[in-house]
Amino acid sequence: MKKRVLFYLVAFVSTVSLQSCVTNYVVSKPATYAKEYKTDAKLASLETNKMEQDKQKLINSFLAEKAATLVNAKNSIKNSEIAKSIRHNKTIDGILTEAETYLGTPYRYGGMTRNGIDCSAFVLSVFGAAAGLSLPRVAASQSQEGERIEKENLQKGDLIFFSHGSRISHVGIVESVTEDGEVKFIHAATSKGVMISSLNDSYWGPKYRFGKRIINENGEAYNNLATTTPASSNETSF
Repeated sequence: MKKRVLFYLVAFVSTVSLQSCVTNYVVSKPATYAKEYKTDAKLASLETNKMEQDKQKLINSFLAEKAATLVNAKNSIKNSEIAKSIRHNKTIDGILTEAETYLGTPYRYGGMTRNGIDCSAFVLSVFGAAAGLSLPRVAASQSQEGERIEKENLQKGDLIFFSHGSRISHVGIVESVTEDGEVKFIHAATSKGVMISSLNDSYWGPKYRFGKRIINENGEAYNNLATTTPASSNETSF
């Protein structure tokens, strides 16, 4: 009887212990998988974040390179425009400086020297010496060169043309334009020779016809200017 009781007791204890082991195994195993899953997910998240950071760095690098290229291009254009402006101003200043050396030179119909000169010879001599350009001999032909300019847009160095009737017969070089729009020009007039006059003048104002720009914004001629024709003049005296 005692042996039977002992046998049942041992069997009971063994059964309880085995169930406990099974329970511990079943309960604990999912916890291990969950931990491993969380670790893998974290690693994947870190890797994704790193890829996004690398991608953004690459994009930023491209943007920075593009911005630098645009800045360099703008600086290049700006420097080019400055260089053109300097060349243009230097050419115009040279033309006006040369023209002013003729002030007081007497007028002579058909004349082409500093002893006596007419209006178109004065212009072609100045542009030839200061800018290396060869303008036609007479004012009517000179008026065919360059780009036509409205009166309100005239600038230093432009040519302005006059006539008594329909034919262009007189030419001058714009010497200055004041803030209020007064245009002063240097020319060879029959009255006083090479002098400075104004388009506001009651004599010259009504005879003004149009302006032409021979030197472009690059400080160069607008077109291939005609070669000098024989030294003869068909100018009308002004």
